[in-house]
Amino acid sequence: MVRTDQIAALRRAPQATGAASSDFDLNPAIVLPEGRKLRPAGVLAAFKPGRDGLDLILTKRSSRLKHHPGQIAFPGGKVDPGDADEIAAALREAHEEVALDPAQVEVIGTLPPHETVTGFLVTPVIGLVHGDFTPVPEPGEVEEVFMVPYAHVTDPARYSVQGRRWRGQRRLYYTAPFGPYYIWGATARMLRALAGRIHA
Repeated sequence: MVRTDQIAALRRAPQATGAASSDFDLNPAIVLPEGRKLRPAGVLAAFKPGRDGLDLILTKRSSRLKHHPGQIAFPGGKVDPGDADEIAAALREAHEEVALDPAQVEVIGTLPPHETVTGFLVTPVIGLVHGDFTPVPEPGEVEEVFMVPYAHVTDPARYSVQGRRWRGQRRLYYTAPFGPYYIWGATARMLRALAGRIHA
């Protein structure tokens, strides 16, 4: 698929129908508490021109972080008081974490929010990066920045369901490994939702 076709597919994805996702949607036996308070957050699924089409920008979180150390993640984070909304939070965090200038990002839409096991309601923001971009990882939060081909993250066949014990129960989750990078959990679930919309 040439880059123009990939861009067109990404532009259609936010308009496709689809429900919100959750870290629990593969685990219907887990009962979630009524009235739980979820903290709003935004993550940026930013695609930039690569050698063979678009590439998605992902990070490997620092192993020194308290939450999700060493995991693969989108740039992004919780909505701060100064953020207008989840899109603003995603752009701000991407600038802080990988030095991506918000002025270079064309926001083309959002996907339905995703509830995480850590109590966040995360809005995935789809963006296209224009111009040259050299990532600079923020050393306190990001161990590495890397690119994954569009063809990998948007192919539903790349995703498989695996499981592990979590809080005394077996928890199932999506994975989409890429080389040495184990993409799983909320990141894989949100990407699987994107892949499903592109191939609907």
